[in-house]
Amino acid sequence: WGDVRLGLLACAGIWLVAGAAAAFNCLVEKGIDAKMKRTAWRPTAKGQLSDKQTLIFSAVLCSLGSVLLYVWVNPLTMWLTFGTFVGYAIIYTVVLKPLTPQNIVIGGAAGAVPVLIGWSAVTNSLTWTPVVLFAVIFIWTPPHFWALAVRYRDDYAAADVPMLPVVASLKRTTLEILVYTIVLWAASLLVGPVGELGWIYAVGALVLGGLFTYYAGYLYYLARSDRAD
Repeated sequence: WGDVRLGLLACAGIWLVAGAAAAFNCLVEKGIDAKMKRTAWRPTAKGQLSDKQTLIFSAVLCSLGSVLLYVWVNPLTMWLTFGTFVGYAIIYTVVLKPLTPQNIVIGGAAGAVPVLIGWSAVTNSLTWTPVVLFAVIFIWTPPHFWALAVRYRDDYAAADVPMLPVVASLKRTTLEILVYTIVLWAASLLVGPVGELGWIYAVGALVLGGLFTYYAGYLYYLARSDRAD
């Protein structure tokens, strides 16, 4: 029961801080969200919530989650979670996203930190295994998000957000997707020996990583031949 209790408390605290980051993100990006079809439904974009209400809501969630993690889980987990809030809600949303097409590359660290958070919540420490897992998710973020950005390129362009598909050609974007996917494949294979996961993981990572790389390569081929839609 002790491990279950710890897991539930950690999930609750992380959930609260993650919700706070999402609320703050909606506050900062309400103007952008209103111009994009996939985000125009958000209450902040529609004016259903005021800036003050959203900010208070975010602050309350962040405070409750941080206290819960610090007192009932451990301080390391709390600081990692709070760092993720700062990385996503402020460094990525406020600074990187509107300024550089490499925003998701740098800001993707915030999306990879939960691996470290989960590990620290259970062990109150960090080892090479969660660090390698962090690297896998960090490297995975650009190719998967740029593929999404290609799909919603017009939305990002209308909102003046310099995502890579907006400021670069489709050929350049798909080439970067392919390069990151190849590096991701290599990183995923490294997880096996570091985490001592055995041959089943190795075969799965080899096959699935190869399939991901194949599709990334095919997308690049279509872009080079001007057949991508």
